Amino acid sequence: MVWGSRRDVQAELARCRAARARQRAEHATACAEQQEILAASAGGELHRHLADAYRRSAECHLSSARLQEAYAERMSAWGGDETSRPRFMTCVAEACGTPSAALTLMNADHGQLSVAASDDPSRTAQDLEFVLGEGPAHDASVSGRLVAASGRTIERRWPAFGPALTSLGIREVLTAPLRTEGSCIGALAVFDPGAGPGTADTLTVIADALTRTVLLGPDADPELYDGADHRDCVQQAAGMLSVQAGCRVQDALALIKARAFADGQAPDAVARRIIDGTLKLAQGS
Repeated sequence: MVWGSRRDVQAELARCRAARARQRAEHATACAEQQEILAASAGGELHRHLADAYRRSAECHLSSARLQEAYAERMSAWGGDETSRPRFMTCVAEACGTPSAALTLMNADHGQLSVAASDDPSRTAQDLEFVLGEGPAHDASVSGRLVAASGRTIERRWPAFGPALTSLGIREVLTAPLRTEGSCIGALAVFDPGAGPGTADTLTVIADALTRTVLLGPDADPELYDGADHRDCVQQAAGMLSVQAGCRVQDALALIKARAFADGQAPDAVARRIIDGTLKLAQGS
């Protein structure tokens, strides 16, 4: 598929998703209004509770529609250069009032499964969490609650991750969990959001919109429209290293993370060197 056709198809798909999201928002709003009428006439906590739930659902779908529309505009303006290919996460970051945002999906043990980032600093921040085993995305996914830290608090809260994060020039981080019924599948982090729309409430709404409509909803695409980067390369390298070193995969993974931190490289870069044979971490291999 030539770039022009690919661009147009992706833009149209995003517009269709946006239109469906707005339809769902309208339906949820109508249901909320009906429940509010019932609550006013007949009373009852149930009707008020349902009205609030429908209002939250409408807000979620509207947020999703705006993200899709922004992505469609970017895709329509894309010139076809792969290095400048629009990222859906760039639209997410802008909606949160910052250039830097990252979405991390976690497994049941709160280990990173995949990462989608808006820019290099946010991706580096998630690589640091992966390597060091601590940070705001991990804490938000474990607690299921919003995590916020700024200034020296970042370094005090995360003794290893904090100084590494602030060395990137980042001074504030705000992270919301990606909550589902009875569980949490990851977290959405924004860096240096500052004043304005990048508030906790805005981030929470966008995190809910991503969870319910992009990752798990009727128009779900866990690949975040070709923007997700899985840790498959690292897992493959850990498997190879475990055989070479005669150790557990978990221990091989720890070796890769340690080497990445020592070399100041992304874990994926270290993993690729192990896979192509240019880096030997096992003695005698």
